[in-house]
Amino acid sequence: MSDSNARRPRVICHMTTSIDGRVVVDGWPEPLPKAVHRHYEAIHNRYDAQGWICGRVTMESFAGAARSEAEVAHEYHDEPRADFVAPGKHDSFAFAIDPSGRCAWRSSDISGDHVVAILTNRVSESYLEFLREQGVSYLLAGEKEMDLSLALEKIGTHFGVKTLLLEGGGRVNGSLLQAGLIDEVSLLIAPVTDGRIGTAALFDIEAENATPGSLVLEDLERFDDGFVWLRYRTPGGNE
Repeated sequence: MSDSNARRPRVICHMTTSIDGRVVVDGWPEPLPKAVHRHYEAIHNRYDAQGWICGRVTMESFAGAARSEAEVAHEYHDEPRADFVAPGKHDSFAFAIDPSGRCAWRSSDISGDHVVAILTNRVSESYLEFLREQGVSYLLAGEKEMDLSLALEKIGTHFGVKTLLLEGGGRVNGSLLQAGLIDEVSLLIAPVTDGRIGTAALFDIEAENATPGSLVLEDLERFDDGFVWLRYRTPGGNE
């Protein structure tokens, strides 16, 4: 195991899908959405993780506001800047992968979890000042493009996170999978067919970059209402 792998958290991709792999619950027939929430949160809690991580699209709804494309289009800095850990005692975390700093956070807290923005160095100093004023911590990982491996290493180093739940959309999940940064897949399968073309899937990777890979089934649990929970280990992942 490399030194960077030793420092980064164990990453568990924890998701709910239809039997055809779609992850958008909106529009599924009742009472499935309520059952999804109940099972999903119960499994989430069983992992006893110190944090969870999502992409910018998911996190915008938690942020409360977003900066426009025009606001972020021309931002770029080539001088290295320090990460920021907000004052206070924090023992659970919500990490937002937001390369260009689109989220305009109105709070530094999501249901008791401290917000940490994962940014690239392209963001302006004024945006970093805004985050500091809001009490939002931030980590800088990459120049113009996100360096996910560095981001995870910093999450482990700065916040002591040992177990991290990846609960993003298909593109974020796909990016971490492609980079070899997922150690386990926790898959809650709902008894529903979706079939909506264009709906996000569990992993979405551009065709020219996608490389199919095998997983190792570790455990299976069946629930009385037709849901199934599968746990897969990725070869070479952190134990």
